[in-house]
Amino acid sequence: MAKLRDAVIGSTCTVKKIDGAGPVKRRIMDMGITKGTELYIRKVAPLGDPVEITVRGYELSLRKEDADIIEVESA
Repeated sequence: MAKLRDAVIGSTCTVKKIDGAGPVKRRIMDMGITKGTELYIRKVAPLGDPVEITVRGYELSLRKEDADIIEVESA
């Protein structure tokens, strides 16, 4: 499985697993990123941080550290 931070710009992927634990995992899930959710990769900053995605109809920017704990599968 690929990590969200490695996803290609303009692609759509599906969340398969969130590896984090405790408050970090809870915060990501509170933002709407849960297993089975489709994510559209909008932009990635020049140095790879942050990653801008569209999830559940809104835009969200994630830090590299947060994007690295989300496992995705290309749609």
